[in-house]
Amino acid sequence: MPDYIYLLENRLSADQQHALRQLREVAREAGTLLFLTGDAVRDLTSGHAVRDIEVAVQGNALKLKKGIEKLGATTWGEDEASHSLYLCFPGTVRVDVVSSHRREYSKPGKPTFHFASIQEDLRRRDFTVNAMAISLNEGSFGLLMDPLNGAADIEARTLRLVSNYGFLEEPAFLIRATRYIARLGWDLDPRTQQRYENAKAENVIESLSAHDHSQELEQIGHEDEGLKVLRALEAEGWMKVLCAAWSSTKADEEKLTALHDLRVQLQMQGVHPDMSAAQMQLLTAKMAPKDLSALKKQLLRPGFVDEWNSLDSLASGFAKVLLNKANATPSSAYKLFTTHDPEAVLWLGFTSKDSAIKAKYEFFLKTWPEARQRIPYALMLEMRITPDLPTYKDIVHQVFLQLIDGGLNTPEETRAFLEPHSPPAPPPQITIKRTRAKRGVEKIKEKSFDDEEEAEDGAEDEDLDDIGGGDDEEIDLGLNLPKGDVLDEELGDEEEAESDESDSTEDEEDEEPRKGRGKHAAPPKPGKAAAHKPEPSAAKAPAGKGVVPPKPTPAAKAAPAVKEKHAPPKPEKAKAAAHAHPAKKPSPPPAKPVHAAKSSVAKPAAKAHAKPATKAAQVKAHTKPAHKAIPAKKPAPVVKAKPHAAKHAKPVAKKSAPKAGKKR
Repeated sequence: MPDYIYLLENRLSADQQHALRQLREVAREAGTLLFLTGDAVRDLTSGHAVRDIEVAVQGNALKLKKGIEKLGATTWGEDEASHSLYLCFPGTVRVDVVSSHRREYSKPGKPTFHFASIQEDLRRRDFTVNAMAISLNEGSFGLLMDPLNGAADIEARTLRLVSNYGFLEEPAFLIRATRYIARLGWDLDPRTQQRYENAKAENVIESLSAHDHSQELEQIGHEDEGLKVLRALEAEGWMKVLCAAWSSTKADEEKLTALHDLRVQLQMQGVHPDMSAAQMQLLTAKMAPKDLSALKKQLLRPGFVDEWNSLDSLASGFAKVLLNKANATPSSAYKLFTTHDPEAVLWLGFTSKDSAIKAKYEFFLKTWPEARQRIPYALMLEMRITPDLPTYKDIVHQVFLQLIDGGLNTPEETRAFLEPHSPPAPPPQITIKRTRAKRGVEKIKEKSFDDEEEAEDGAEDEDLDDIGGGDDEEIDLGLNLPKGDVLDEELGDEEEAESDESDSTEDEEDEEPRKGRGKHAAPPKPGKAAAHKPEPSAAKAPAGKGVVPPKPTPAAKAAPAVKEKHAPPKPEKAKAAAHAHPAKKPSPPPAKPVHAAKSSVAKPAAKAHAKPATKAAQVKAHTKPAHKAIPAKKPAPVVKAKPHAAKHAKPVAKKSAPKAGKKR
C-alpha cells in the first residue's frame, strides 16, 4: 500500500498542492470535512499524471464559493442539481468541488440527488477504481478509504462496475468506459464487459442527460491524447450522440503532434502548461464556424470556453513583454519564460512566426540549458554549499543566471560570488587522549603490585609451584602418561615438613654457594647441573615415578630415604632468603619460552642467563636446568604406578601445606 501523504507531497505539482491547501483552509473555517476523490486518487495510486482534481465536501459545496474566491480561485461554472462548483486556481489547476451525495433513479439518466456521507458517495460512483477517497482533514490526513477494493482492480488494471445496473442507470458510464480504455489501456472486467455489450445493444445511450453530455464532450479536450480518445469514441458510435459534426477528420493531426513536442520541451525547462484549450483549438481546426460555435455552447465550464477564445490575445501580450528592452538580457528573458502564464508561452511558441521571438525560444529551449553543465558543483561542495542547505536551489539558479549572462568566467570570480553563500566551517572536534607512556607506567605498576600481593598472600602456593619447577616444561619420555607435576610438588612439601634437622642443614650448605655467585654469575653448565639433578627427581620418585610401590599411605614416608642421597634446594629457603633480602620490584614479565606453561616458575627462568631480578629468581634459574638434564628413560620401569599414586597422594599434600609455612 503506498504512502498517500508522500504521494500528495511529491506527485502533485506545486500549483496543485497550493490549491489543495487553500481548499483545506476554507473547509476548516466552515467546519466541514474534505476528501480527495475520483480520477486524482486513481492516478496517484496507479502512477499516472494527475490532471484534474475532484474533492468531495460533506455538506453543500456551493456555500464555500465566496471563501474560495477570496483565496484567488476563479469559478468556471456550477451545477445546482448536484451542488457542485467548477473552479480554476492559479497555474490553470482545474478543481471540481462536489457535495457528497447518493442518487435515486426514477428513469435512466434522470437521477435525484440526496446529501449523504462520504461512504455512500463512493458507492454511487461508476467504477471501483474511482470509488476511492483520501482524507484531507486534520488528524486523518492521507488516510485512504477504499470500501470496494478499488486498489486491487488498479493493480489488476481492470475496470469493474460499482453497481450491476450502472450502465442502465447512467448511460454516461458507457462513454467513460471507452475513454478510460483509450487513455489507460485497461480492460473491462468480464461481467462488466458483458453488461457493456447488453447496454449498448439496448441503445441506452439515448437516455444520456444534458449534464453528462456537456461533461463528456468537454472531457475530450482535457485528455493528454485528445485525438486518440476522439477516434475511440467515434469507433464506438458515441460521437454521433455527443456531437455529430465533430469527428477525427476535423482535427489537424500534424499540428497536434508539433504542439505535444513543444509542450514536452517546455516541461523539461520547468514550464508546465495546460494544453487543453490549445488542443481543442487544433482538434476542431477544420470544423465549420457555425458548428464550432454550437460546440462551445455545449461545454460544461464557461470559463474553459473563455480561455479557449483568449489564446491569441494571451500570446500577443506575452510577445510584447518578451521583446521589451527591459528583458533584453538572457537572465531577464529566462525569468520571464518561467514566471509568465504557461498557456501563453505555449501558444506563442507554437503560432509565432517572428524571427526575434523564434530566436528567444531557441535560446530558452536549447542554448541556455547548456550552461547548466558549467555549474561548479565541485567548488560549491568545497565551500560547503551542499543540497542540505535550504537555499541550495536558489544558489544554483543564481549561478546559472550568471553563466548565461556571460559572467563567472574565472575560478576567482566564481569563488567571490559564492563566498557570501558559503556557511562557516564547523568547529574542530576536541578529543582528550592520555599518552602511551602514562598508560604503560600504570600497567607496570599494576602488574608489580599484583606480583607483590601474590607473593605475600599466596606464599604457600608459590612454594608448591617452585618445587615443581618442571611444571613449565614437558619431558618427552615417549610414553602416553598423565601429568602429575602438581601432585609431585605437593608430596615434596609433605616430605620437607616431616624431615629432620639434618636435611635443613644440608639445604643451608647448598644455598651458601648460590648466594656467593652474585647477580652476574654464569649459570651452571649442563654437566654440573646433571650431577645435582637427582635431588628433585628423587623427591618426585615416590609420588609419580614408581620408585615406591603405589600405596596411598606409605608414599609420603618413603620420601625421606630417597632425599638423604641428594637433598634438593628447598624453595621455602629460597623464599626466606628473598624476604630477608628484598630486591627491587621486578620488571614486567618477559615473553614465555617455547615450552613454558602458565606457572610462575617459568617466567624468571627465561632470563636466567641474562640478569635475575632477585635471589629467589637466581635459585629458580639454577634449579631449572637440573630438571632439563634428567635422563629421559630412567623412570620407565615403574611408569604405570603414577596415576594410582597421584590419586591417593593429593589429599595428604593439601594437609601438609600449612606445616611448611609454620616451619618457616
